[in-house]
Amino acid sequence: MAFYTRALILSALLGALSGPTLAQEANIAFGGLAQDTTLPVEIEADSLSVDNATGKAVFDGNVLIGQGKMRLAAGRVTVEYGADGKSIANLRATGGVTIANLADAAEASEAFYTIDSGMIVLTGDVLLTQGASAMSGQKLTINLKTGTGTMEGRVATTFVPGGN
Repeated sequence: MAFYTRALILSALLGALSGPTLAQEANIAFGGLAQDTTLPVEIEADSLSVDNATGKAVFDGNVLIGQGKMRLAAGRVTVEYGADGKSIANLRATGGVTIANLADAAEASEAFYTIDSGMIVLTGDVLLTQGASAMSGQKLTINLKTGTGTMEGRVATTFVPGGN
């Protein structure tokens, strides 16, 4: 009888782990999103406007950004240049943001990428997919230098056993 009880508890536990999980915050391994942040940043868009007085440039329409194997797509990206006027300090992407690298991908309303620190903060209905597993929340912070991240804000997760 004890074997039957343990098997039932184990079965319930495994079922709970493979179904949706709700939490306020979740730490995530981003092995596929680890990135060399010193690589050049390439940007394509339908239009570009530059304001030298503020040190900003706005890429508008079908914006595609690449850095190494990482790709970012958005409707609009504002680039803020560093004090030297040549290096990129940060990027703010809006309008259906998608970030992908290998098997990992994230979608959100907005993203803010600080180049030197390698930090990307995605906000607004964030959806992360890693292989067959998915996670959603309101804010995802990714450290591209360490390949780690944290999802916050009513986190919902679906793990697919053996799917990653």
